[in-house]
Amino acid sequence: MQESKDGQGHEAPPVNRPGRVITASLIGTSIEFYDFYVYATAAVLIFPHLFFPAGDDTAATLQSFATFAIAFIARPVGSALFGHFGDRIGRKATLVASLLTMGISTVVIGLLPTYDQISVIAPLLLALCRFGQGLGLGGEWGGAALLATENAPRDKRALFGTFPQLGAPIGFFLANGVFLILSGVLSEDAFLAWGWRVPFLLSAVLIIVGLWVRLTLHESPAFTRIVASGERAKTPVLEVFRTSTRSIVLGTLIMVATYVLFYLMTVFSMSYGTSPDGLGYAYTEFLVLLLIGVVFFGALTPVAGLIADRYGRRPTLIAVTVAIMVFGLAMGPMLGSGSTPAVLACLVIGLSLMGLTFGPMGALLPELFPTNVRYSGASIAYNLGGLLGASLAPYAATWLAAEVGLWAVGGYLIGAAALTLVALLMARETKGSSLDEVPAASGS
Repeated sequence: MQESKDGQGHEAPPVNRPGRVITASLIGTSIEFYDFYVYATAAVLIFPHLFFPAGDDTAATLQSFATFAIAFIARPVGSALFGHFGDRIGRKATLVASLLTMGISTVVIGLLPTYDQISVIAPLLLALCRFGQGLGLGGEWGGAALLATENAPRDKRALFGTFPQLGAPIGFFLANGVFLILSGVLSEDAFLAWGWRVPFLLSAVLIIVGLWVRLTLHESPAFTRIVASGERAKTPVLEVFRTSTRSIVLGTLIMVATYVLFYLMTVFSMSYGTSPDGLGYAYTEFLVLLLIGVVFFGALTPVAGLIADRYGRRPTLIAVTVAIMVFGLAMGPMLGSGSTPAVLACLVIGLSLMGLTFGPMGALLPELFPTNVRYSGASIAYNLGGLLGASLAPYAATWLAAEVGLWAVGGYLIGAAALTLVALLMARETKGSSLDEVPAASGS
């Protein structure tokens, strides 16, 4: 069998089949987001009772949310660390390392002793493991997005870029589905004693599956060509800030509304919906409503990719961001009504908008950066957006709802969306752009 050659007569790099690319990007991010959201759910339901001193329930919840936020501080660190290696040694090996970092941190959480057993050391260890989760996810998303987009046909990049994005609703559904099943089959005492550990320990099985899938991949063609041409950046993180500062700033701000919307619709709504001072739903009852909303999130994510491939990333996201601002006006009255149909409608609409705004990001952020610093640039922008938009969202929304009212939580969302809208209006359209571009002044 004759080997294929490139335009210069060299042996062409092996190409990943589309099905393998889709499977690897989807499974990998699903596992990573499963790990991340298992913690988010436990931060609402479990950790305030087991890892912090007994007493004021609101104070314990806020302390738990503080450990939740630690991951968003770690994620930019992870994006810089894994981005360096992703741009220097390749996407494949770095994705394997990020998956292991996330998975080991998650499994260890499932083995931690509680506050009653080791006092203040328990929340400190919990915070350390949460930092590890953030570190891993900081390197995961950029690599998975590049895996999808650098292997995609140019006219289908936004669609291919939605497959790593689908990991978020799938991971959320799996994480909370496991909690729902366990809380249904175990008594409350058994669930608090040991049942909550099961979702974290299950991550070990998922990691094995994810590693097997990723180790079968070839390196992306775009990165292979960069290696062959000798145009890899010596210090990708420094290089991306030197050559693409505007793209980092705009990419970060473009992500802010997405993050605020998601964590208001999930972590905050779960906390408020199940709190005696909020809506007072039983955990299982509210979780069912939330999982229905997440189905719409997942269904509309690829739809957004198709729209962005046809009409462009910028027009699609501008329209959705305006819709998010309008939703911010209605969110407080709908969620605060206490009416199950209104609460469900709030979750469905909010998470539908989440799918529409999140879907195109898998293509847009990588397209903002040249190949030799793309892993670093896309990862840094994505995770700085998380630091600004998500790290404080559950904490701030909980405080606003208690001290001001739910209308202020909607105003918080509107403010975040306005920031994103300004960034989108300043950004360039990236549909149809080449993914083989390298700045003329880059290091080798």
